[in-house]
Amino acid sequence: MRGAGRSAGLLGWGGLSRSGPLPPRAVLPPAPRRGFAATLIRNSYDVRRVEITPLEQRKVTFDTHALVQDLEAHGFGKEQAETIVSALITLSNVSLDTVYKDMVTQAQQEITLQQIMAHLDSIRKDMVILEKSEFANLRAENEKMKIELDQVKQQLMNETGKIRADSKLDINLERSRVTDMFTDQERKLMEATTEFHKKDSSTNSVISEISNKIDTEIASLKTLMESNKLDTIRYLAASVFTCLAIALGFYRFWK
Repeated sequence: MRGAGRSAGLLGWGGLSRSGPLPPRAVLPPAPRRGFAATLIRNSYDVRRVEITPLEQRKVTFDTHALVQDLEAHGFGKEQAETIVSALITLSNVSLDTVYKDMVTQAQQEITLQQIMAHLDSIRKDMVILEKSEFANLRAENEKMKIELDQVKQQLMNETGKIRADSKLDINLERSRVTDMFTDQERKLMEATTEFHKKDSSTNSVISEISNKIDTEIASLKTLMESNKLDTIRYLAASVFTCLAIALGFYRFWK
């Protein structure tokens, strides 16, 4: 019944209006859509169906009354001519519908553009919200990392201070140990030096005593030798005088 309605409406706007509306028997029954190629509706972004031109406002591009008269002049009856014209109008409407499916009007374009702009605004708002959320998350992560870094820094400073204190304590202990060892060695060296000086003094005193004894003995020997020498000289002198006396005695005796 949709095709019949379209045909009646288009005839009302065409040349047949001059002779009045067609009788009911002249209206074609709805043509089956099996013989026409159906056009797939393209899935576009957020499309809303907008009627381009209402069926009641469409106009036929040819004079239907003149075409009916021409067909009657060629031997067709009035009903046959009107039926043929109705069929042509139906085919024209189907062709226009097929063409209109792939076309867009300025109103539909503006509506689609507004829908796209609205969706872009929504996307922009979502992006701003997401950016703020991501920025907040990044700032929170940055603060968390900063706190963790401060904690690590404080821990490192504590460990460094502890290691420094331990090292300083070890160094002081080692210095004290070395100082004590040096003092002990110095004390031992002083004791050894003192002992050496004592022994040296004792040795010098012994040497001096021995030297004095030697000198005394030498002096005694010299004295003894001098006395022996005098005794020897006296003995020799006595011997000589004795010999002289004996010699003089013998000399006197022999005279």
